[in-house]
Amino acid sequence: MGLGLALVAAVLTGGCAGSGAPARTPHSGTASASPASEAELCARIVAHWSRKVLDSGTYGDYQSMGLSNGQYEILRTVVDTARAAERRQGAAAADELIDRQSRSACAERYRHGTPSGGPWQ
Repeated sequence: MGLGLALVAAVLTGGCAGSGAPARTPHSGTASASPASEAELCARIVAHWSRKVLDSGTYGDYQSMGLSNGQYEILRTVVDTARAAERRQGAAAADELIDRQSRSACAERYRHGTPSGGPWQ
């Protein structure tokens, strides 16, 4: 899990600049003194990569994103829904939807702790 957390930290601190796609407004959460739960980390990284995919129009390899297979499935669902919302309601609606769906799906995924089935799950 250490590598995944390192990738999350790198991504969330701006380690992926210069994609050529128009930048979206960064979202800032409230700082917390306690460490983030796995569901919160999942939601952050899924939301981050969902915006990148939505901006670029292409998916990358889930492992290069630091995602598990299960998290990647969440991302794909979130992006598909966000694309539809962006066409109908604009970028702001898609951004809100990404945050909301990422939090909800990751909370559901981690509701009983870390899913089993290997690190890729």
